Amino acid sequence: MEEFVVLIDREDQPIGLMEKQQAHHAGLLHRAFSVFVFNAKNELLIHQRAADKYHSPKLWTNTCCSHPRQNETYEQAAHRRLMEEMGFDCEIEEKFHFIYKAELEEGLYEHELDRVFVGYYNGEIRPAPNEVMDYKWISIETLREDMETHPENYTVWFKIIFEEYLSKLKNEGQH
Repeated sequence: MEEFVVLIDREDQPIGLMEKQQAHHAGLLHRAFSVFVFNAKNELLIHQRAADKYHSPKLWTNTCCSHPRQNETYEQAAHRRLMEEMGFDCEIEEKFHFIYKAELEEGLYEHELDRVFVGYYNGEIRPAPNEVMDYKWISIETLREDMETHPENYTVWFKIIFEEYLSKLKNEGQH
């Protein structure tokens, strides 16, 4: 099934739909979300993208991220993708949003208004093999150190979103 993204202006007003890969080639601004799920030890759940993903295969990234469909809220989409990618759902809360543009490999771009959600979960994880190669819980400090030492192991967008997360939520005294 073809996936479409919602193209938007800088105020998050929809201006059209476009097939996902086409939007990533054109670098057009579209809706996206990112989810950060923590456990009781305050560790972040990250996952390694499946080897056959069309971009950024085998790279580590946040708990889940994707794009809302037409007529789907950001939060509905985040819950849907948590189930589809990681095999669980949990309560989440939007913490902030921002716009970024990043160049990926092979002429692809992420140009997104990204709404960032945070949740907590301590149950079983059943990742979809077509989405997730591996997963682990990791402390924020260990993750930050590994990103600095081995940035090539992480998705472009996760590095950007993680820095935004740290700057926004560290100021609020969270994590």
